[in-house]
Amino acid sequence: MASGTCEQRPPDDMVDVAIIGLGPVGAALGCLLGKAGLSVLILEREAEIYPLPRAVHFDDEVMRVLQAIGIADQMLPLTQVSPGMRFIDAAGRIMLDWSRSMEPGPQGWHESYRFHQPDLEAVLRRRLSTLPSVKVQTRRDVFAVEEDGEAATLRFEELDTGQLMRGRARYVVGCDGARSLVRRLIGSTGIDLGFHERWLVVDCLLKRDKPELGDHSIQYCEPGRPATYVRGVGVRRRWEITALATETNAMLLEPATIWRLLSRWITPDDAELERAAVYTFHSVVARRWRSGRLLIAGDAAHQTPPFLGQGLCAGIRDAANLAWKLQAVIDRKAPDTLLDSYESERAPHVTEYIELAVRLGGLINMRAAEQALQGRAPPGRPLPMRSIKPRLGAGLGIGNAEAVGRPAPQPRLSNGLLLDDVVGDRFALLVLPGVADDGLARSCREAGIALIEAEAGDAVETWLTRENIAAALVRPDRYVMAVAADVPAASTLPNLAIQRHQDNALAA
Repeated sequence: MASGTCEQRPPDDMVDVAIIGLGPVGAALGCLLGKAGLSVLILEREAEIYPLPRAVHFDDEVMRVLQAIGIADQMLPLTQVSPGMRFIDAAGRIMLDWSRSMEPGPQGWHESYRFHQPDLEAVLRRRLSTLPSVKVQTRRDVFAVEEDGEAATLRFEELDTGQLMRGRARYVVGCDGARSLVRRLIGSTGIDLGFHERWLVVDCLLKRDKPELGDHSIQYCEPGRPATYVRGVGVRRRWEITALATETNAMLLEPATIWRLLSRWITPDDAELERAAVYTFHSVVARRWRSGRLLIAGDAAHQTPPFLGQGLCAGIRDAANLAWKLQAVIDRKAPDTLLDSYESERAPHVTEYIELAVRLGGLINMRAAEQALQGRAPPGRPLPMRSIKPRLGAGLGIGNAEAVGRPAPQPRLSNGLLLDDVVGDRFALLVLPGVADDGLARSCREAGIALIEAEAGDAVETWLTRENIAAALVRPDRYVMAVAADVPAASTLPNLAIQRHQDNALAA
């Protein structure tokens, strides 16, 4: 090994949270924690951002998290609003139509965005560089993590010098991908949801306009060779094509093979190949997301087929759920057991998304699609689809009202600001007009809760009225924690929030 095998320990090496992995999930978590003032060390094996396309879609919830981080305005010009997805049979008929509105939705943002992952990572890293409590170290390969009563010790190699280093953190979060070291150290195996298929993924850069390709994503439901088309940002276009059992990876990656498979859409005169790779798409959820001071997030905790475009979205939701809980525990506002609600809430939630992605993967097979649609749509008319917003698993939610455990809407208020920009990183209590008396206002101030009183006819009143509730308590990750049906019940929500936060009695 290059320089010395003696281990060096920096004099001031204890941090609140160490994050292993500087992909979008690790970077987003670092931003959220650093914005809250926690000390964070991020260790990344690679020197630079991977320059080629990977994830290409995120949704309104993710944009809302980017808003909380403070980078939504920077990302917006780098995105393409997507009109949705269509499932087309071998005869060219639309079987399923999953179109999205081209106007902002209840979350305050559009339902579906296309983006280039290196752009997102660059914006996240620039934001990290503005946070004084966050330290990023690249070319660091973590090979061991050891817990004791007070903290965890990370052992890692500085790859450019061979120097062995160590650091200390109160908590360690593995955002270190599908082959996660932290997941192995936790001792977590995976729950297999039944989808494992090889697909060729090809990213192209158009040389000239091809408007006939369209802006919708297209699922080609053809038994012989199912395929997907995705319109990216700018001149970027992606195709995902099923690999046949008789085709080796090497065969599929031959340029001649790629162009033959793409010939129904484009030729070398139309575009150049940017990247081609063969992936085996998996559907797996880790059985354990936490052990003591070790936690996992993103691909380390779950893997999904790409048919819903929810892989990166799920990881960013992990970061948002975990960040405010880590802050509460480290700031001694809640016991360590609060972190148990991270897995109990997120694992069932992401499982619902993955199970739908698996079902859609089955529908891309024409025969399965015909069976699924039989009797459900009028002849010659496509069946419409809508985006799902699953409820969180058992955790901090109180009661069984429909809104509990789902994202609260984010309207634009009468002052022209989006709700989250007024609330900040706090809990919020949204109430109907006339509910917020002096006592409730005082309780919210004492609890550090933002009190938002609806105005007659505005979006907050519309939502509360539709849900048939007088008030809703919203968590820092923008999920509804509890609701009140009337004024007396609304007065209990500030104290209820504190008690639930501190006691962390998991919901039945």
